Amino acid sequence: MTENVAVFLDFQNVHLVGHGLFGHGREPYRCVPDPVRIADLIASRRGRPSAAAAIRVYRGQPHPHHQPLPAASNDAQAAQWTRDRRVQVIRRQLNYRDWPNQPPREKGIDVAIAVDLVHLAFRRQYDALVLFSGDTDLLPALESVVKLGLGHVEVACWSGAKPLRFPRTNLPYCHFLDEKVWDAVADDWH
Repeated sequence: MTENVAVFLDFQNVHLVGHGLFGHGREPYRCVPDPVRIADLIASRRGRPSAAAAIRVYRGQPHPHHQPLPAASNDAQAAQWTRDRRVQVIRRQLNYRDWPNQPPREKGIDVAIAVDLVHLAFRRQYDALVLFSGDTDLLPALESVVKLGLGHVEVACWSGAKPLRFPRTNLPYCHFLDEKVWDAVADDWH
């Protein structure tokens, strides 16, 4: 029997860490990871037959007044990715509090991921929840799902990055994705 997997991507973390490790000096927009290919690859590497049934992408949304080109790219990426019915892109407006002296910042993304992760765990419609992020602020959500017995959790990270782990353990299971995977999932959005 095929297991249904929900994959949660902390997109800024996935993109920038992957680019930092495997981008080889290219501009970040020349190697933007495709969430569908990442999720399908993670599902295919699990130890039992699995399918990525839900792909949830969390990212900041540039404001077109402040950053017209990044805003247009962000919109185009969301439009392309959501052509696949499994994909939901959850975007939150970037905070421009100190603009233009400081770059804009994501606000509320970690909370959105944590809330959705726990919410979907309570619904019990997936056999596994896989979080792709290195942000330790998300550990309490994973711990809550496990402590409450709401479902099976796994994590993913790029090889060379530190995986999310429960204190003093090697849990949850981590899907380490290497440079070959990066090359297979990265698109040029120039």
